[in-house]
Amino acid sequence: MISVVFPGQGSQTVGMASSLYENYGYIKDFFALADETLKYPISKLILKGPVEELNKTENTQPAIFIVSYSIFETIKKEKNIDLSKIKFLAGHSLGEYSALACSGSLEYEQTIKLLKIRGKAMQTAVPDGRGGMVAVLGSNIETVKEILFDNKKNFECYIANDNSDGQIVLSGLNGDLVSLIEELKKKGIKNIKLPVSAPFHCKLMRSATDIMKNQIKNTEFKNPFCSIVSNVTAKDTKDKIEIKQLLIKQIENPVRWRESVLHLSKNGITKILEIGPGKVLSGLIKRIDKSISVNSINTQEDIDNINFDV
Repeated sequence: MISVVFPGQGSQTVGMASSLYENYGYIKDFFALADETLKYPISKLILKGPVEELNKTENTQPAIFIVSYSIFETIKKEKNIDLSKIKFLAGHSLGEYSALACSGSLEYEQTIKLLKIRGKAMQTAVPDGRGGMVAVLGSNIETVKEILFDNKKNFECYIANDNSDGQIVLSGLNGDLVSLIEELKKKGIKNIKLPVSAPFHCKLMRSATDIMKNQIKNTEFKNPFCSIVSNVTAKDTKDKIEIKQLLIKQIENPVRWRESVLHLSKNGITKILEIGPGKVLSGLIKRIDKSISVNSINTQEDIDNINFDV
């Protein structure tokens, strides 16, 4: 069986989906509708940059969604694929919104509006430059939890992404992150300070949760055509009420990506397509379960060569 997954922040590049934009009129229409919805030319940021503007969280989140949705729609239209055969959709953080839109749970314009608000709310939840994120490499979730517990009087950091064995991302205020890095160095654990200016997916995002709670409650959701694997629970649901509740919780809760992939594997998934810019999720999935076949689809050539044999 097959599943489709959608990437999150960090996968963006200037020029993504440009080949699709040039080849298909309906992709131009999607981009034009996005410009009209946001009332500024996000299509120009996607296709031509500048990269500094594209990398602003309030632009990055809708931009990655627009590209992911466009690729998904191109596959539907050009490959004549029966997508009802898909059992699960999933996405990493903002990618969960891509999954919901592609499943029919959210409308395209609604999703763009929500992600613009979400990106701005998350970016401004902590003053610029006061918080950040650190990737812990070559370790596992149990070891990281133990370090945080043993040092809770010395610094306060939070698990933001459990991406795979060997890649766990932590969030916190910068002073706490400095202390965390010192502790990791003492233990010989590799780490990288990530180029982000806010501590996502932790309780420091409380104000963003408050903003999105109102937005999500006032947005109409439908039951998706297939199950959505939630970042919060690492389990699947098709219930629109539960989906809304989980999206609100998602902002302050860790992205349980490793467990989500294991959930797919346990439920018979043998092939996963990553649809959207970049190949980040494909790399993570290969680390989590080598028995799953993974393909990333983000260019015209990828679409031409797609193998959707379920």
